[in-house]
Amino acid sequence: MVLSFLFLPWAVVEVSRGDFLLVTIFLGGGAAWLTGRSIAGTWRSYRQAVIYAVLLGCVVRFFHYALFEGTLLSWHYFLTDTAFLLAVTTLGFRAERAKQMGTRYGWLYRQAGPFGWTEGVPSATHGDTA
Repeated sequence: MVLSFLFLPWAVVEVSRGDFLLVTIFLGGGAAWLTGRSIAGTWRSYRQAVIYAVLLGCVVRFFHYALFEGTLLSWHYFLTDTAFLLAVTTLGFRAERAKQMGTRYGWLYRQAGPFGWTEGVPSATHGDTA
C-alpha cells in the first residue's frame, strides 16, 4: 500500500494525498489502533475486530465523501481504506493481546516481541537467587 501511495497514487488516493493522509491514515488509523486494543483488552474475539474494522471503513468512506467530495459508493476505495484499517486494527489487537498474555499469564507465557507471545517463563535475571 505504501508503494502504491508513492508510485501509483491514483490506486489508493481518490481526491488528494492530503485528505488520504488526514482521514484514512491519521484519523482512521488511529481509531483502528484503539479499536483493536480495546477489543483485545476486553477479551473479545478477533472476529469482532474484523466487524468493527469494516464499519470503520464505512465511516472513513463517508468522511471522504462529506469533507472532500469523494465518491461515497466506490468499492475500489472502500476496499483500499478497509484493508488498511483492518491491518492497523489487527496490529492493535495483537499488541494488546501479547501484553495481556505476558502480564496476566506470566507463569505460562512471556511476551515475544511487540505482537506475539511464547510458552515459557521469562529467564531469571542476575539478581535472582532461587
